Amino acid sequence: MPSGPLSLAAQLYLLAWDVPDETFPVIAAPRLTCAAHLPYLVRAGALTELAQGGLLRDADGVAEPVPHGRTGDVVLDGLLELMAASRPRSWQAWILVRAHATLEAVAAELVSAGYLRVRRRRLLGVFPYRQVELERPQFVEGLRAETLDVLGAARPVAEIAERDAALIALAAAGELNTLLPTAERMRHKKRIEALAERGATTAPALASLLTGLRAARIDAMSLS
Repeated sequence: MPSGPLSLAAQLYLLAWDVPDETFPVIAAPRLTCAAHLPYLVRAGALTELAQGGLLRDADGVAEPVPHGRTGDVVLDGLLELMAASRPRSWQAWILVRAHATLEAVAAELVSAGYLRVRRRRLLGVFPYRQVELERPQFVEGLRAETLDVLGAARPVAEIAERDAALIALAAAGELNTLLPTAERMRHKKRIEALAERGATTAPALASLLTGLRAARIDAMSLS
């Protein structure tokens, strides 16, 4: 199953990296994809995890934090604090509101944990900038293989953990092509739909999150 210690948001961030096949001569370094809508995919993952953990509840379509809820994860707890301090919003609205802050927090957490590294470079030898690089490409490849195992038909959907089912559903809705290219999404359409239902077992709001993620992705791509 996908790695337990990593949050759904962190797993989605790592799975967005395109890792070159090591069986061929290295012609490119791993690169981060889905730049336009990755913040929304990562935020949807965080919201899903909080909902599945019982720290967000649905109040007539509004995502409502449970009072004094904590996870021990800096990113997730930061999102809970943001939501508690803000006016009530729908699940779909929370995919968008300050989503880049969650993305940056996830990246910082992954740097601290050694999955990413930051290099300081200069553009044209003058202008300083920070470049984020993948430190553990083999881990990402292993995570991808484990995640795709959930998609296979070998196990009944009812035996898949809700968290792992939600990961596939989110990746499909966010068109995460590094994990699920278009052809694979089409080929496994029924299985993905069943996994989305499975993921919603402990988070009924997942359907709203998937709808909101699709809309956010379309809007982001139209502006890019």
